[in-house]
Amino acid sequence: SDFPTRRRRTRRDAAIDDADTTGKDRRTSHDMAPAAQTPEQMSPEQRDAAFAMAGQEMEYRVELFNKMVASCYEKCIDKKFKDGDLNVGENSCVDRCSAKYWESVTIVGQMLGAAGQAPQ
Repeated sequence: SDFPTRRRRTRRDAAIDDADTTGKDRRTSHDMAPAAQTPEQMSPEQRDAAFAMAGQEMEYRVELFNKMVASCYEKCIDKKFKDGDLNVGENSCVDRCSAKYWESVTIVGQMLGAAGQAPQ
C-alpha cells in the first residue's frame, strides 16, 4: 500500500516519553565523561584498558540480552511449536516481557549508580 505502516506503541515507548517529559537530564555516564581521547592519543596502557573495558561492557550486554531471551521464551512461547511464526498472544507477551525486563534493568542500574555516588 502507499500508506506508511505505523509501529504499535509499546509500554517501553510510553516509559521513554514519560522520562523525556520529567525534565530530568537523561545523559549517560558516557555523555558526561571528559572528552575522549582518540586511540592515537592514548598510551598503550590506556588503549589496552579502554579495549578491556569495552570488552567487559559487551559481555555484560550480551549476557543481559541472553537472560532476557531465556526468561521471555519460558514465559511466552508455546513449547508445542504448532506454527512457524509467533501467534498474536505470543507476540504481545514477548513485547511486554522484553519491555518490563529492560525497564527493570534500567531501574536497578539507576539504583546501583545512585548508591555508588552516595557519600560514605
